[in-house]
Amino acid sequence: MSNEKEPDMTETPAKPAQPDASANAIADFGIDTTSMSTGEAIKDYFARMKDGQLGSIPAVLGVIVLAILFSALSGDFFTLRNIANLLAQGAGQTIIAMGIVFVLLLGEIDLSAGTASGLCASLMALHYVKNGNLLGSMGTGVFITFLVVLGIAVVLAVLQRIWAGAVIAALGIVVIAIGVPVNAWLEMLIAICVGTAIGCITGFLVSKIGMPSFVVTLALFIVWQGVILQFIGEGGTLPISTSDTLNAVANGNLSVAGSWILFIIGAGGYALVALGQHFSRRKRGLVVQPTPIVLFKVGVVAVLAAVSTALLSVNRSSSNLVVIEGVPYVVPIVLVLLVAGTYVLNRTRYGRHIYAVGGNKEAARRAGINVPKLRTSVFVISSTFAAIGAIVYSSKIGAVNPQSGGLNTLLFAVGAAVIGGTSLFGGKGRMIDAVIGGTVLAIVTNGLGLLQQSSAVVNIVTGLVLMLAASVDALSRRRAAASAR
Repeated sequence: MSNEKEPDMTETPAKPAQPDASANAIADFGIDTTSMSTGEAIKDYFARMKDGQLGSIPAVLGVIVLAILFSALSGDFFTLRNIANLLAQGAGQTIIAMGIVFVLLLGEIDLSAGTASGLCASLMALHYVKNGNLLGSMGTGVFITFLVVLGIAVVLAVLQRIWAGAVIAALGIVVIAIGVPVNAWLEMLIAICVGTAIGCITGFLVSKIGMPSFVVTLALFIVWQGVILQFIGEGGTLPISTSDTLNAVANGNLSVAGSWILFIIGAGGYALVALGQHFSRRKRGLVVQPTPIVLFKVGVVAVLAAVSTALLSVNRSSSNLVVIEGVPYVVPIVLVLLVAGTYVLNRTRYGRHIYAVGGNKEAARRAGINVPKLRTSVFVISSTFAAIGAIVYSSKIGAVNPQSGGLNTLLFAVGAAVIGGTSLFGGKGRMIDAVIGGTVLAIVTNGLGLLQQSSAVVNIVTGLVLMLAASVDALSRRRAAASAR
């Protein structure tokens, strides 16, 4: 008999080799290192649209449909002169809408933006018309009271550590108090400083006192309307078209050479940023859009910008004695504000905090975000943009009256942001939404004007467009919520 031990067939089988740590890491964080093909990206885009993530697509389609409609109804719509005029017509309310986007992202509302812009415009015009003598034009009591209110705004900004707001508002006090002589640039500075001060007051009442933004801004809408009447008077008008600088803001144009320089800076800058970010993320193994899609976007922007620049560089004057050519000044103004606002929202911690608070305020607070300070800051931004918008639309009209910044200005500005895709519920929106929505409203106003329709028709159509945009927003959010379940 052999003493050799038989193999034990009941031994536990060897365990399979465990994957190494790197394999686990790739499995856990595969979403950060996996990119889609072009076909997959297109399918994913339409899938997100189906789930309710429409963004600004309805507004873009609206621009196309309205442009086709009005060009068919009026032969003057697609003329170079009218296109340039359309850009200037909608620039003021578009700039105000860009500031309101910041407020809407937090789920708040700023109903005072319209009359706040009117107040800024009235001070700018009053300083110009009265040769810099605001004390004499206001009267001692009103002048001192106004300076005290600006001083309170500075104090409130300091208490909330809104340092930029405090500095700009304080600068306004200095310029107004010392009585600087007439200068278009200083008058525009006064308007911006006062707008910033208004935002400091509004933000404090909302974030620190705890009053609902709807109530606060509605009350201030009425207050600022009264202040405008105090400054200008019933039926008064302050003309500013005699100032070459103030008139040129909305009515002037870049030279042809300047227009092409703007094209190179704008289109070239966009291409450098988009492609640089794309290849940088791709090099680090992060998720990126397929390269063909990025190149397509860059190409579309470049072609549209080049065609627009070429068309606007053609003389569009109907007289042989006057030459009107070049890109209107309002275009680079809007572009600079758009780029700055987009950078702040997309590339800074402050912007990420705005989206976080808009998405879930309590979660953001628990994460350590200073929610009250953030709420104040968005109202400061909104009122500052409102002041800039006031400069532009006052320049286009050529005068300031008690109705400047009134109800239509406010509603059109809020409507532009919502029509472009910014949600009234907070947490969703971009600066470009205000530009697209402002374009829709500008086309409606301009097209109906060419068709010689009354203000009643303009208001009815604009209201219906806004209602449609709000409906699309509500339905898309419901669709997105249902898809997430």
